[in-house]
Amino acid sequence: MLLAPPLAKFALAFGPPEKFSLMVLGLVVLSYLASGSMIKAIIVAAFGIFLGNIGTDIITGKPKFTFGAYILLDGVGLIPVVMRLFGIGEVLFNIERSGGQRDIFKKTVSNLLPNLRDWMDSLGAIIRGTVIGFFLGILPGGGATVSSFAAYAIEKKVSKHREKFGKGAIAGVAAPETANNSATGGCFIPLLTLGIPSNVVMALLMRALLINGIQVGPLLIKEHPDLFWGAVVSMYIGNVMLLILNLPLIPVWVQILKVPYSILFPLILLFCLIGVYSLNNSVVEIFIMIFFSGVGYLMRKFDFEPAPLVMALIISPFLENSLRSSLLMSQVNFLIFFTRPISGILMLVSLLLMLSNFVPRFKRKPIKE
Repeated sequence: MLLAPPLAKFALAFGPPEKFSLMVLGLVVLSYLASGSMIKAIIVAAFGIFLGNIGTDIITGKPKFTFGAYILLDGVGLIPVVMRLFGIGEVLFNIERSGGQRDIFKKTVSNLLPNLRDWMDSLGAIIRGTVIGFFLGILPGGGATVSSFAAYAIEKKVSKHREKFGKGAIAGVAAPETANNSATGGCFIPLLTLGIPSNVVMALLMRALLINGIQVGPLLIKEHPDLFWGAVVSMYIGNVMLLILNLPLIPVWVQILKVPYSILFPLILLFCLIGVYSLNNSVVEIFIMIFFSGVGYLMRKFDFEPAPLVMALIISPFLENSLRSSLLMSQVNFLIFFTRPISGILMLVSLLLMLSNFVPRFKRKPIKE
């Protein structure tokens, strides 16, 4: 609420080179903070950019990477890919890992509210998680998932009782959950000020606004102040409603843990199939979903994170448009990304993050889940 209006004015200084550099930085940060190998994350992100370029070229009107398949002229759908990677792929991996069996949750849920000791132990984690989540939420490619992993990893490093992490330490819960919540608010800033969606949810929201004739970007606050401030107020109301609803309903959600895999997994598959088919009433979409379900399973099995792929798929059209516009401005001179101050700084940070992975002293250690 405090940063969006001044950032909207600052965003007017952002041209195509700055937007391109910001999106590159977002992808690099997402790959850098991935729980696995950074090299694998970059490979997955590159694959996501390729998928995002499938379809019809908006400038020439010619098909790109469709290989003669008319169904791909509209591109690879975002929602089906997410369902395939995180839905069916996860189901297949869990079936292999558990053999379709799991222990039934039998304990009762009690002591939902933290006591004074819990507040004292988690205060530092809450503050750190808030800051980490917010600023990672601003970056394209950040978001709640990346913020949660980053906050947990940092909290584990700074904690004096690392041995308690993974065994119910309150700081290990407070840091990622706080980061997750603060990243949600931060994600709105690049969307509302720059017109760049930072994750799947923001991309869907942007699409909904465009359908209703509302152009997101620096002029949104000036042209549609009722929408902007209405969204801000709704976040306050929504958080209060979540607090009121979630605490009493936690015992209800826990009941899902008692559902056997033999019932739960077929239901997940059914909902994914119905969801994909209902988008365009196309059987071809189901076959595409089956293909990417296998991709999602293999990625999960060989520790390739799906988050960079999804993020790259989201921003790929914006990345390409910014790249083309920048090269047109500079008469195909790639130095434009380094000669403009803001763009140059963003690209420099991206290069340093990538190079740090090859320097033993600064090499990032994979985050163990």
